[in-house]
Amino acid sequence: MTDPPLIVQADGAVLLETLHPGYEPARERLAKFAELEKSPEYVHFYRITPISIWNAAALGESVDDVIPWMKANARFPVAKEVTERITEWFRRYGLVRLQKASGDRLQLVCEEPEVLAELVALKTLAKLVECDKAGRAFLPTGSRGDVKQALVRLGYPVDDRAGYQTGAELSFGLATSETFQLRDYQGAAAEAFHMGGTDVGGCGVVVLPCGAGKTIVGIAAMDLLQTNTLVLTTNTIAVRQWVREILAKTSLTEDQVGEYTGAHKNIRPVTVATYQILTHRRGKLDGFTHLDLFDRGGFGLIIYDEVHLLPAPVFRATAGIQARRRLGLTATLVREDGRQDEVFSLIGPKRYELPWKHLEGMGFLAVARCFEVRVPLGEERASRYKNATARNQIRIAADNEQKADVVGQLLRQHRTDRVLIIGQYLDQLRLLATLFKLPLITGQTNNIERDRLYAAFRSGEVPHLIVSKVGNFAVDLPDANVAIQVSGTFGSRQEEAQRLGRVLRPKSDGGTATFYTLVSSDTREQEFAKKRQLFLAEQGYGYEIIGKGDLKGDPAVGPEVSA
Repeated sequence: MTDPPLIVQADGAVLLETLHPGYEPARERLAKFAELEKSPEYVHFYRITPISIWNAAALGESVDDVIPWMKANARFPVAKEVTERITEWFRRYGLVRLQKASGDRLQLVCEEPEVLAELVALKTLAKLVECDKAGRAFLPTGSRGDVKQALVRLGYPVDDRAGYQTGAELSFGLATSETFQLRDYQGAAAEAFHMGGTDVGGCGVVVLPCGAGKTIVGIAAMDLLQTNTLVLTTNTIAVRQWVREILAKTSLTEDQVGEYTGAHKNIRPVTVATYQILTHRRGKLDGFTHLDLFDRGGFGLIIYDEVHLLPAPVFRATAGIQARRRLGLTATLVREDGRQDEVFSLIGPKRYELPWKHLEGMGFLAVARCFEVRVPLGEERASRYKNATARNQIRIAADNEQKADVVGQLLRQHRTDRVLIIGQYLDQLRLLATLFKLPLITGQTNNIERDRLYAAFRSGEVPHLIVSKVGNFAVDLPDANVAIQVSGTFGSRQEEAQRLGRVLRPKSDGGTATFYTLVSSDTREQEFAKKRQLFLAEQGYGYEIIGKGDLKGDPAVGPEVSA
């Protein structure tokens, strides 16, 4: 009889054996309440945390679901302190509530009065709430977000039942056509956020892969609420894609949907803006010029696209608008700055998630193969690397000139495919663009030229395109089926997920997607690659590690490669 696949350690770490016959179902089940920390080849390391348990609770998991399953699948007895911590975290979910009180006040309520008394006596809460003689705790509505932030840091996530402002009414319908139909999971995601319009719903995060139609989920949520809406997204290209989708998928007209960017500042019933414009200020000591946009336009719903990238000033503004409904959309809740607790407390808990592999199995995502190509350093570069500071080693490894040989081989191997070459360093990308005579899009490329090149790529006029990290987000290139990542942002898991997402949209010919990451062998870049791949490993994507010599294409480089 095969031993169970898990080893649960006393510190909350969970080890999952990848070669175990029960690996796939165990991985999928474990991902519901634990976070993947490391993914070496034979054993994956997870950790159970308060946020992972609270998000599981928000999705309907209970302590009676988690602990018996974990015990049944653990190779050795699970330590009592582990089950006690999990039980306590589940108990705390929803233990403290916010509800309306008389006048312009809210009341903090707890089923266990002694817990509430302890909490409000703490310095971080004492300055935000007032207690009457009966021990009841009240706060002004303007402190709603601050109190929620303070409590989640103390280990008590708030069940916010204080209700919402309705916002200005906006009547419209979804488009009806043969080319557009709301997918079942998109409708289910919007309903999970809305929760019938009750105070229980109206805030939270929907987690779906790139290419799964998160924009459509946002539009479906708008349809359920029928209120003026502010959409915040990553860049001007994304703003215009949202505007196009809203106009195409609803009965809303051009005079009802406005762009609020550096180029245009139109506040309409539906306004789409960038995070950058909200965080703009004339000088370091000046206030944020446009942060008051939240209070203009009668918005009853705020949609945060790519919520895992929410900047700190927008977090602070969001703390002050807890009376608006808030929907976060993302492919991954991973934040490299560790501020998942702020997303949880200010935007809301995870309301809906569908694993990437499920959507692949349903035909809504392309089947993908991921390769890590190990590229050796040349003799001179290896010597420079050895004698460099830790910081400079990163750049020396990323800029490895032998990566250009590999790009040439891959372009030859995929000469008939739609290929995106993505990287972090502009000098490296400019060199590749010159070497292979390929167009390059960077943050300095104006929007008109970006739109032209993206359109040319979509049409097939330009089959191979180089993009900097501006290509990480909201680029609608459905026929891209090969991505070659030549460099990245250190160990960013979210970036890895976004870049794979560039090629995951289902192909018109039903073909597969291929994702290559070029990594300099025996360098810090190889260490970062292991961290970057964590999120995709959690979703069930394995990386095949190959060497430069394993590629099929002719290693010669030159202009003919792009022909």
